[in-house]
Formats: sequence, structure tokens, C-alpha cells
Amino acid sequence: MSIERKAFPKEFKVLSVERSITRNDLTVLAKELDFPRSLLYRRRKEYSQSISKEKRQLI
Repeated sequence: MSIERKAFPKEFKVLSVERSITRNDLTVLAKELDFPRSLLYRRRKEYSQSISKEKRQLI
């Protein structure tokens, strides 16, 4: 039996990262958003890397 994956719009992903930056307890946030805490960490990492990349391109 396969696990059904949820597809989230880009706006929701960005919002979840922004909320995770301002929160201390990501476990609670992950439960509120109904997805694994590890996904929040991965999205935060991807988000910070994309921001760093954009900053380097501006210089």
C-alpha cells in the first residue's frame, strides 16, 4: 500500500517557512499544518539557500 503525498502550493510553502522562523516549537507548528516536522526543517534550509543565492546574484 502506498502513502498518498500531499501537494502544497508555493504560497503555502513560503508561509509555512515564514511561520517556522518566528516560532520556537516546530512540533506544534507541524501538527497545526498537518505535515512532518522534518519537512519544515527541509523547507527552511531550501528557503535560506535560495535567499543566499539571490543575495550573491545581486552583488
